[in-house]
Amino acid sequence: MKVRKAVIPAAGLGTRFLPATKAIPKEMLPVVDKPTLQYVVEEAVESGIEDILIILGRHKTSIEDHFDRSVELELELQKKEKEDLLKTVRSISDLANIHTVRQKEPKGLGHAVLKAERFVGDEPFAVLLGDDVVYHEGDPCLKQLIDAYETHDASILGVQTVPREDVVKYGIVDGEQVDERLYTVNGLIEKPGVEEAPSNVAVLGRYVISPDIFPVLKKTPPGKGNEIQITDALLTLSEKRSMYAYDFKGRRYDVGDKQGFLQATVEFALRDPSLKESFKEYLRSLKL
Repeated sequence: MKVRKAVIPAAGLGTRFLPATKAIPKEMLPVVDKPTLQYVVEEAVESGIEDILIILGRHKTSIEDHFDRSVELELELQKKEKEDLLKTVRSISDLANIHTVRQKEPKGLGHAVLKAERFVGDEPFAVLLGDDVVYHEGDPCLKQLIDAYETHDASILGVQTVPREDVVKYGIVDGEQVDERLYTVNGLIEKPGVEEAPSNVAVLGRYVISPDIFPVLKKTPPGKGNEIQITDALLTLSEKRSMYAYDFKGRRYDVGDKQGFLQATVEFALRDPSLKESFKEYLRSLKL
């Protein structure tokens, strides 16, 4: 079955970016001239997704506003004959069919995904974390995972290898490599200690999942942090059905982290033809 729907959990408080995120959702912080969440939505659309559900928390109405029409702004741009900006603004609201639902309590990623059950129905679906922006000149990250799903007819986890000392930050795959980029998933451990980790293959913010995950999530007890962990539910699902991890191509940025956010800002600026040369010259001139 074709993967047509995507879920983007975006209910987190963004405490690592306080005080900036006291009034502005972390997903709306701009990397150059786009909110980080727009990069994620564009990746989904470029991967063939038609309908997107964004899971929101309180005080995140600016996300809904961003993907909605802004008639007043459009009229003002039209009046001032700023046609390029008008086209840009209109294109945002035309990206995809955007739906929203609120996660009323911060009970974890698994709980957030469970809020999408009615939206998803009985179809396979994608999950993209709003904190992860992936750049790739070829097929988008999610498209790579969807292709793998269609080939193997099994849930696919997006992974990359990380330094051994960083395994404590991620869900880690216990599995066997079956080709250059594909692993079986025999087990998953959420944020293991360095000595406990079965590998350094880390799950990094992209999934294509069978709808069979929903009854599993309903029975998954709270885990680390007293939250319902998607990793725990995926582990249970992997014991019942085949599951694979795909080592996707692309430069992944953790924009929920200050260092990752700054790296993304600098590198996307250097990819922008209108900024590249002047910004590169500025960086060369720094004497810090």
